[in-house]
Amino acid sequence: MPPRPHLTSEAEREDRDDRDRLRHLESRLDSLFERRQELITEMRRIAAEQRALYELTQNPGPEVEGLHQEHVGLGHRIAELRNAREEARRKVEEAVIARRELLLTFEKGERTPPEQIRREIAELEHQQQTRALPIDEENALIARLRKRSQDLKAAEARTALVLEHDRLRHEADLAVTAAHDEVDRLGREMTATRAARDQKMGEIREKLQSAGGVVAEMRARGRARAEVMERIDVISREISEVEREGREVLARSRARRDEARKNMQSYSGPRGRPTEQILSSNAEAQFEELMKRGKVTLG
Repeated sequence: MPPRPHLTSEAEREDRDDRDRLRHLESRLDSLFERRQELITEMRRIAAEQRALYELTQNPGPEVEGLHQEHVGLGHRIAELRNAREEARRKVEEAVIARRELLLTFEKGERTPPEQIRREIAELEHQQQTRALPIDEENALIARLRKRSQDLKAAEARTALVLEHDRLRHEADLAVTAAHDEVDRLGREMTATRAARDQKMGEIREKLQSAGGVVAEMRARGRARAEVMERIDVISREISEVEREGREVLARSRARRDEARKNMQSYSGPRGRPTEQILSSNAEAQFEELMKRGKVTLG
């Protein structure tokens, strides 16, 4: 093995100090790399949470759009029902007016049934046969009998017309009732449709609030990720400083070995100059010895 270049006591002390400094820097680098790796793992976890939250914000989009379309459709249906109810109310008024006009086409006396007139005639005949009346009352009774007999003939002649009128009046009553029922039905449907529309609006509001909460959580994750990245940058800069200092320590060690080699060449001149191979071997041996005494690798 080629002889090592001899270092002065001061150079030996500096060499020991450099080895101690390298070991300290190596330990510090290990700690910094470990801390940075932990922060990188945390940043990746936060990024995964952000992606998961983003997926949640994408899902409610079509659903909210569908709910909005249903809400709009229900609003159109309410407008249609409102118009239909107004039309139904107009038909109620028309049916009521038609019924009143139908009732006015017959006088009250014209609707007297023939059976009622026959009963009146029978009572008048019974009075004439069973009671002794003065001549004036007798004549009035006879006149009454004649009048009711004429009314009976007229009532019997109007029987078919009265029946037809009764049928038309019954139909008019049914029309009024049906018109009222249609107004009530449309009103109930409008109430149910409004309730359904309000429910859709509540669902939309709930979805949007949920999505807003997710977005707020995404922003919070983004701020946390930015803070972690800033801490990673700080540690990376510190690692660069430690590595720079380590390179400077190694450079001083190499310079010290080079100086020792030059001194060795200078003192060994009269006994013959060592070959370049021997000098290189001596430098390498010095470097190996330095590595045995302390780490110099920077990871």
